[in-house]
Amino acid sequence: MNQQERMEFVRSHRTAIFGYNRKADGPSMSIVYYVMDGDEILVSTMAERGKAKAVRRNPKVSLCVLDEKWPPTYLQVYCDTAIETDLEAATDLMMRIAGVMAGQPMPDSVRPNIKQGAINEQRVVLRLRPYQTFETPPRHVYTPKDTEKLTHSLGVALPWK
Repeated sequence: MNQQERMEFVRSHRTAIFGYNRKADGPSMSIVYYVMDGDEILVSTMAERGKAKAVRRNPKVSLCVLDEKWPPTYLQVYCDTAIETDLEAATDLMMRIAGVMAGQPMPDSVRPNIKQGAINEQRVVLRLRPYQTFETPPRHVYTPKDTEKLTHSLGVALPWK
């Protein structure tokens, strides 16, 4: 994928695996919905969840953006992350993500419910600023014959911009 294709891949999908370093043990990963804000990626989480705690310790995270078709293609995106605690920003993001989940924008009439949820859950916005991507060209086996010329190659790290 060239730079534009990588950026479009991230823009045109909605789920990813959010990876971060834990304080102890190995890395942690969780599936998240996300939306784009310009070139930045926004993720909603609770202030006391592991993702937010990890970002406070170390703002470097990875996002493995998933293609929702089988067999899956993916793009790894490395990001610097900041936490925003503004209630209106958290509510706006939750409205957008609810729309992504539902496949249609949420009407303004549900905003009070979403805002109350943001308050109850102490929601924050994780603002991911991509700086690098990593891709491995997909190799899939559809039939036994496909194994005859099946090869794998090393992936490549490329700047976000």
